[in-house]
Amino acid sequence: MSQTSSILLGGGCFWCVEAIFTGLRGVVSAKPGYAGGHMERPSYEDVCTGETGHAEVVKLVFNPTDISLEDILRVFFTTHDPTQLNHQGDDVGTQYRSVIFADEEQQKIARAVRDDITNQKIWENPLVTAIEGPTPFWEAEEKHHDYFARNPETSYCAAVVAPKVAKARKLYRDRLK
Repeated sequence: MSQTSSILLGGGCFWCVEAIFTGLRGVVSAKPGYAGGHMERPSYEDVCTGETGHAEVVKLVFNPTDISLEDILRVFFTTHDPTQLNHQGDDVGTQYRSVIFADEEQQKIARAVRDDITNQKIWENPLVTAIEGPTPFWEAEEKHHDYFARNPETSYCAAVVAPKVAKARKLYRDRLK
């Protein structure tokens, strides 16, 4: 059995991030949750207040022999807008910040990928994605798991999640399951 790695990624609403990464070859699981705050076991309602300090994140478990961390981070930096501070589109608040929670080695790789994305000038504005150390992960309530797959016709999913998933599938079709 291959060894897996994990990383926490926050790129706005966790429904979007989960839906994008679930379809990639080498991703074992993508679990929505909360990280980076000061409260233990926060609920969605707690995090939505913006007062807990948590970001909506996805805990990615992946097989590095099938997908590299560099590839995961490249997908991350190109499928959400890492130039928006504390929001993604109409989702506003620190809970929607662009953030990576990672161990020291992963942080080095994340900085290198971020610098490469910056140098490629993929985005017009400077990247504001925070790269931070490990932090507790609190798994989101069950209703948030596989949200897009279970609710594709809701207005939010149709207007926000579906276009991001379509973009990811177009950009990374060679990496789809």
